[in-house]
Amino acid sequence: MKQNEFSVEELIRIANSLRYDVVKMIHQCGDGHPGPCMSIAEIMAFLFFEELRLDPNNPQWDGRDRFILSKGHACPILYACLARRGFFSTDELPKLRTLEGILQGHPDMNKTPGVDTVSGSLGNGVAIGLGMALGCRLQGLDSNVFVIVGDGEQQEGVIWEGAMSAAQYKAGNLIVFADCNNHQSGGKVTELSSLYPLAAKWSAFHWHVQSIDGHDPNAIRQAVKNAKAEKEKPSLIECATVKGKNIPYMENNNAWHKRVPTPEEVSIAAKALGVEI
Repeated sequence: MKQNEFSVEELIRIANSLRYDVVKMIHQCGDGHPGPCMSIAEIMAFLFFEELRLDPNNPQWDGRDRFILSKGHACPILYACLARRGFFSTDELPKLRTLEGILQGHPDMNKTPGVDTVSGSLGNGVAIGLGMALGCRLQGLDSNVFVIVGDGEQQEGVIWEGAMSAAQYKAGNLIVFADCNNHQSGGKVTELSSLYPLAAKWSAFHWHVQSIDGHDPNAIRQAVKNAKAEKEKPSLIECATVKGKNIPYMENNNAWHKRVPTPEEVSIAAKALGVEI
């Protein structure tokens, strides 16, 4: 079910708690991608704790909103959200990427309650989201489909095939967040194969486009309201973000794309995030 509206301070606190969940679970399991999780923490906090219409007791409820993490390597923060929302026990979080756990290294709808699709092979989220959006429309459901894509991920051609089709079908119930932290696994997006200016490209594909601070809960909330009001066009919300946000040794440090925090680094993160351990 949909949650109540939170204050900005509460959403920031939730986002930082999710960040710490990520640091802790990757430390405990010994593998994972912490940096890409941190840049989307406020987006995830808003979606899972305020916006999305979900039922943890019935993960496959037809009337739910759908969510796709197209940049699937950031799944630790998705798992933290699902656990905190009650889809499964938080005891599962330390079992990330282990044979005895239900949390795969990339999201798997067949393994994890609350996950709507398999992701991880980059570039597929927009097209999958379009299929879900059209499926909901055909069934007479008023559900919205939310997708998060990375900026480097948008170098994939399938992204633009999905974008073109979504505009053609006037998929107004498809809302895509672009996590624009200007980093991908091999370096800076602008130095490897830049897709900027991003907003102009999506506008050229006839999408409703907004550009916001991706760490500002008020901006995120207003952008979603604007997107939902646009019934004839799919929406792209370009989010300026910082990879590794709010953890001093991770911020804009691409070495933390995939890396395991030490016990000392876990403690530093807890202090920086204002989390009691």
